[in-house]
Amino acid sequence: MATRRRHQFVVGNVAWMVGAVLVLTLLGSLSLELFFVVSLIGFLVVVELTAPFAVTPTWRGRLKWLIGLGLLVFGYIVIRRILAILPPGVI
Repeated sequence: MATRRRHQFVVGNVAWMVGAVLVLTLLGSLSLELFFVVSLIGFLVVVELTAPFAVTPTWRGRLKWLIGLGLLVFGYIVIRRILAILPPGVI
């Protein structure tokens, strides 16, 4: 049972990332930052869709650290983009 759920989780993430690369390439907007943001959104969606109802396996408990790290990197990307938009001398 746990192996099947873990397999679904990994397949879901890989499928989302491959789909993200294909779509971003077709749109001509493939960049590392955009790929990371789209992959993080997909990762969070897959985490929620594959969440068990009653018992949480130990491997899922470690996902909170990966989610936290992803959100920190996302925050860094957002702050960098905001600073790039602001005119010089504002901050």
